[in-house]
Amino acid sequence: MRKSSFARFLMLVCLLSGTANILLSQTSENLPTDYLSAAFHAGRRAAAREKMPANSALVVFAYPERNFSNDVDYNYHQNPDLYYFSGYKEPNSLLIIFKEPQTDSAGNTYNEILYVQQRNAQAEQWTGKRLGVEGAKEKLGFTHAFNAKDFKNLSIDFSKLDKILFNRFSDDVAAKGRAGDDLYGLIQTFKKKADIPADYTSKPRFDVRGFNKLTADLREIKTPEEIVLLRKAVEISCRAQNEVMKAAHPGMSELEIQGLHEYVHKRYGAEGIGYGSIIGGGENGCILHYTENTKTKIGNEMVLMDVGAEYHGYTADVTRTIPAKGKFSNEEKLIYQLVYDAQEAAFATLKDGSNWAQASSAAQSVIVKGLVKLGVAPDERTAARYYPHGLGHHIGLDVHDKGSYGTIKENMVITIEPGIYIPQGSNCDKKWWSIAVRIEDDALITKDGYELLSIFSPRSIADIEKLMSEKSPLDNFKLPALKSAEKKGF
Repeated sequence: MRKSSFARFLMLVCLLSGTANILLSQTSENLPTDYLSAAFHAGRRAAAREKMPANSALVVFAYPERNFSNDVDYNYHQNPDLYYFSGYKEPNSLLIIFKEPQTDSAGNTYNEILYVQQRNAQAEQWTGKRLGVEGAKEKLGFTHAFNAKDFKNLSIDFSKLDKILFNRFSDDVAAKGRAGDDLYGLIQTFKKKADIPADYTSKPRFDVRGFNKLTADLREIKTPEEIVLLRKAVEISCRAQNEVMKAAHPGMSELEIQGLHEYVHKRYGAEGIGYGSIIGGGENGCILHYTENTKTKIGNEMVLMDVGAEYHGYTADVTRTIPAKGKFSNEEKLIYQLVYDAQEAAFATLKDGSNWAQASSAAQSVIVKGLVKLGVAPDERTAARYYPHGLGHHIGLDVHDKGSYGTIKENMVITIEPGIYIPQGSNCDKKWWSIAVRIEDDALITKDGYELLSIFSPRSIADIEKLMSEKSPLDNFKLPALKSAEKKGF
């Protein structure tokens, strides 16, 4: 249902009668209680302030809203940096963190300001209650919070700052109204106030590189509060992998498998997925970021399932590759075991102070030597073509979270995901064609090693086959045939 003149009339009646205020003031019940606290976000702002250069400001804009089709937008997803520092989830907002205390016209000192969407009864009737200024103060702990339209009245002289740290502006942010209180208006006002030149990325004072380094340095090391949420996101993803393993059979479609994963996620309270779910049956598994998931029957081939639950903004990234028929063929076993051994070799290098290059080299060495030994490739250089991606990445508020790729440090949470992909037409025996294997697990780096957060889902050949032999709660779940499918032609 979209807005109509009649709906607007009813809203006006509610406003006149006062019932709209009652509607908007009602408190939702049975909400999750394990969101990050205001104290967490305040601590992250304090940590940023410590890293900021003298006489500087850190400026963080919300992400823009994106159109899905016609008058329907995609579900909104906040800029992870803005959420990390504030806890604010709504669009058309701006956070400014100052290194040193500032003084307002009333003589009050402050070192941060949050600009938020203004409360609007009619808009909230359609798209949900807004936090507003008072909510930002009460729930997020900001002393200085204002409506976005008030940004133009900010009296700070940005020219007196030695450094202004901010990220690149999106090129496709459009004005959504005339008030200037949307994201476009906030960006234009900032550009004017700070006198941002067109070639700002080449000016050291406008420090885009410094912004990204500072935020990456903070976000790559997870706090205890973040690790709690990541643990839950990873375990939810593993539980979904397990349920699909028990339910899988050759007659399933890729979409059905995707749906089962995401259903289990939601049963456990995950709000969504951290990226497009990848369900690749057979040859489709050779497409690294395959998200069409349109194969109607997976048949007797292997299925690569790369799916990560997002829980309170934090996303897991877990991949399992399984035989649809419940048992690996001989060739599938050989390739799978190579990937498993490569992952184990990478795991063995992990600890505080180790490095990404060492882990990557350990995994790649196992794969290329193994493929040559099996006769899949004539030499190691050729074999490397069947392992075309890196070993892993950070996870957190982004599935490819911010972080460095030199030294591995305690309390990083990273993926280790070697893979082998042998597409049709490869220069090897046809018996290897269409075999694609990726095993991806999420590891928390500790002082002396690592903790495998994704331990809840089996990885070995024997354990996968054992789990796949178990009964599934879905075995007796039968849906009626669609009547429309019986019609032939038009």
